[in-house]
Amino acid sequence: MAHIVIMGAGIGGMPAAYEMRATLAAEHRITVVSAVDYFQFTPSNPWLAVGWRDRKSITLPIAPLLEKKAIAFIPQAVTAIDAAANRLTLKDGATLDYDYLVITTGPKLVFDEVPGSGPHGGHTHSVCTVDHAEQFFKDYEEFLKAPGPVIIGAMPFASCFGPAYEFAFILDTDLRRRKIRHKVPITFVTSEPYIGHLGLGGVGDSKGMLESELRAHDMKWITNAKTTKVEAGKMFVTQLDDSGAVFKEHEVPFKMAMMLPAFKGVDAVAAVPNLCNPRGFVLIDEYQRSKAYKNIFSAGVCVAIPPVEATPVPTGAPKTGYMIETMISAIVHNIADELNGSTAATKATWNAICLADFGDTGAAFVALPQIPPRNVNWFKKGKWVHLAKIAFEKYFMRKMKNGTPEPIYEKYVLKALGIVRLIR
Repeated sequence: MAHIVIMGAGIGGMPAAYEMRATLAAEHRITVVSAVDYFQFTPSNPWLAVGWRDRKSITLPIAPLLEKKAIAFIPQAVTAIDAAANRLTLKDGATLDYDYLVITTGPKLVFDEVPGSGPHGGHTHSVCTVDHAEQFFKDYEEFLKAPGPVIIGAMPFASCFGPAYEFAFILDTDLRRRKIRHKVPITFVTSEPYIGHLGLGGVGDSKGMLESELRAHDMKWITNAKTTKVEAGKMFVTQLDDSGAVFKEHEVPFKMAMMLPAFKGVDAVAAVPNLCNPRGFVLIDEYQRSKAYKNIFSAGVCVAIPPVEATPVPTGAPKTGYMIETMISAIVHNIADELNGSTAATKATWNAICLADFGDTGAAFVALPQIPPRNVNWFKKGKWVHLAKIAFEKYFMRKMKNGTPEPIYEKYVLKALGIVRLIR
């Protein structure tokens, strides 16, 4: 009998637990450990931040969901990992031994790399967590009484730019519906070298399309933006040119700001010798397994993926939903194979597929593979994407409630996009 411990209970961790339970023999124990006791559907946070969703509609209590599947749950943060002894130390001082460890923690949000930023004592907001999105909406309700300039974008070392674009257009849509958009100048400030880079070197005509969308929605932008500090009502941005030299210094005024922060690996994971790169992301082989510890696997935002290309301001590569789904399936199959006496043989499909909501329309992109040159390099816009994103949210939440292990992207999203045969 083996004990598999999963760190993290988000979009990677919960499906990992369900798929692991459905795949492994009942004799094997599965335990999920999470710093919070609820599942949150992170892609809906931009909607929550403008009041289009509430907390209850995009969160679920974890314990009863896992209990129905005979999966143990410990609602505590992990403070230390002793990889040599196969043991975790929890926040209350208790320890938990494992035979296999699956790390799906997501990132540590590093607001302190830019002084004055962040929702915890700083001057900017985030939509990276449900708590942060709720705080934005609380302040947004006051902002609406006396509107002013808004900044939206991403800091240096951010590695997921889609939510910033989504939020810019969602906020624009909400303000137009309230008939006060004319009172709110919006500036998009991003570490990307150009609009539509997305941490992927662009996908299809993402540059031209997103620039056109920003113009059509009366938004200005600053690219190659190295945000250096934030003060109350003012953001300081050094804009670089393509060679990395200083091009222009900006002091951008704002009344509200939502900036995606830099990402790092969580402290307990980053502290394990030889497990991570200097930013704390887990170094894995082609089977999602740690290069240093053969019984540790990892998936999602917390894994180390090199940038698609060097950029003047550091940007990371995103880990999209389809990529995370295939990482999880690979881990489950590889652990199952090892428990059955075989060797790990399943590899994840590192392709980028994303549905980005723009409030009343949206954009979908497909990059196969993620790193150029690509077999498929596709970017399209339409109201159908907005509707598809809503359907995806409803389906995923139902999947979490029911404990369904089926792969949503392979079964539904790819078929809807009509590209399954291109991947296979």
